[in-house]
Amino acid sequence: MITEQSIIEYIATAWLDGDTEGLDEETRLAELGIVDSAGIFDLVHFLQSEFRITVPLHEVAPANFQSVSAITALVDRIRNEREGAR
Repeated sequence: MITEQSIIEYIATAWLDGDTEGLDEETRLAELGIVDSAGIFDLVHFLQSEFRITVPLHEVAPANFQSVSAITALVDRIRNEREGAR
């Protein structure tokens, strides 16, 4: 839940003037015009610095950034892969 809330707060701050009303885990970010393709790269930068992960280029795909839950799943998957590599 902390991951999702951090992502929601970042999106609200960056694109919605801080307003989180109506923004939840399943909000379709691209379909509603909240995050465009250039915004995905801003999100990648945020994820890498906030969660101390590296998002591989092949993971920078619209499907991984369609909603907060998809972004959270991406972060969790990268974290799990990193933990498995140790």
